[in-house]
Amino acid sequence: MAELFASGRVLDFILAGMAAEALGLIVHHRATGRGVRPARLLPNLLSGMCLLLAMRVGAGGAWWGWVSLALLGALAFHLLDLGRAWR
Repeated sequence: MAELFASGRVLDFILAGMAAEALGLIVHHRATGRGVRPARLLPNLLSGMCLLLAMRVGAGGAWWGWVSLALLGALAFHLLDLGRAWR
């Protein structure tokens, strides 16, 4: 278990879980018409996923530019989410 956390692989499982959650919520909304609209849900989830991705590539020793790009993606999705919530 310690190796799972030390290697950063735990972040892979969290990212996969978030992707499954997004897919499940989208399918549920399309099938029933209830729940959170995908347009409202996705920017928030993608922002969090980009933050986790930045952690993952950083923990893996990747080039700092990849970490920066993932953080920039998180910022862009966060601003999109904030802009939609602000209206």
